[in-house]
Amino acid sequence: MESFSWAPAHCEALRDYVAKGMSFAEAVNEINRKFGTDYTRSAAIGRARRMGLSTRPRPGNHGSGRQEIPVPKRSRRPPGPGGSLPPQKQAKPVKLRCVGITPRLKPLVDLEPGDCRYPYGGDKDGEPITFCGHPRLPGVSYCAPHFHLARGDGTASERAAAPVVLRLVAAA
Repeated sequence: MESFSWAPAHCEALRDYVAKGMSFAEAVNEINRKFGTDYTRSAAIGRARRMGLSTRPRPGNHGSGRQEIPVPKRSRRPPGPGGSLPPQKQAKPVKLRCVGITPRLKPLVDLEPGDCRYPYGGDKDGEPITFCGHPRLPGVSYCAPHFHLARGDGTASERAAAPVVLRLVAAA
């Protein structure tokens, strides 16, 4: 029997067995025997957690070698200036790749069908976005320098896969 919800009588039985000090395995075996169910030990543990039952160590079970370690409660409030988090280190500035051409900085409405669409600007508020505008490569949105800048080298398998993909598209 696969059950995704526990009946109230099963929950009460679990509460009683855990209160008596039974392990979850023993408690679920009793519940399965009594109600004809097929709950697992993990299901009983999960249900006990959702019910808020305490999982105190049982008396006389000293040989397990496990200790319950208290977990500190987290504060919902972010730490202030004297908080517990260490200060963040400044990230190194990223070295941007660039190409050796001067873009024409054309607005989108002025681009011709054969112009490079590599964008420039728009980083600051109110800064317009313009485009390279140099003649682009056939079948690509960018000119040769921007194509190689945007594409990157890739891995050997990525470079080898491109002609296969093109052949598959051409065959379709």
